[in-house]
Amino acid sequence: MLEVIGTGFGRTGTLSLKFALEELGFCPCYHMAETREHPDHDRRWLEVAKGQTDQWRRILQDYRATVDWPSAFVWREMIAAHPDAKVIHSLRPAAEWYASAEATIFRRMLDFREMLETGEAETLTAERRAHMEMIDAIVVEGSFGGDLGKEHAIATYEAHTEAVLAEVPPNRMLIYQPGDGWEPLCSFLDVLVPDTPYPQVNSTKDFNARFPPQG
Repeated sequence: MLEVIGTGFGRTGTLSLKFALEELGFCPCYHMAETREHPDHDRRWLEVAKGQTDQWRRILQDYRATVDWPSAFVWREMIAAHPDAKVIHSLRPAAEWYASAEATIFRRMLDFREMLETGEAETLTAERRAHMEMIDAIVVEGSFGGDLGKEHAIATYEAHTEAVLAEVPPNRMLIYQPGDGWEPLCSFLDVLVPDTPYPQVNSTKDFNARFPPQG
């Protein structure tokens, strides 16, 4: 049963937030990183993105929290299905967010699309290709309509935040930015503040080290 639903796009501190939520007891927390541990999820999310199934619940049935894509793709459905869950919208300034996304996720996806056009995608492992196809469907097409250009991407990012703010009751939601630390998060979730530092992971450098091109 989901108790915490993250609606923020990737590159808004979502991996740090995942680790933070798990440290606070909302464990496990679903994040794109989970698909590496569960490769079969790539196929399932691809089917969700293509409208072939709405069974995202089966993917998330053992999780207490979610952040990041691919689950953020179905944020409305998750919120409707879990009326008692609290909502955390992770956010950072739009230009800063775009610079991070462009240097990481977007760059990988544009490289992948070029590989599809040239036939180089055939050199990828079946698992890697399935993962990239899922991200393309969920993020590139599903979230940005196939356009990762700066102006369009930022407009989409800001429109997403506006939609969340308009549709989620304020008393159910926390707007959370990288650097906010433990206090607002723990206050919102009504849990004690840990003695440990708030997690700080997945910088652009970290991302590119973990997910090298064609890796």
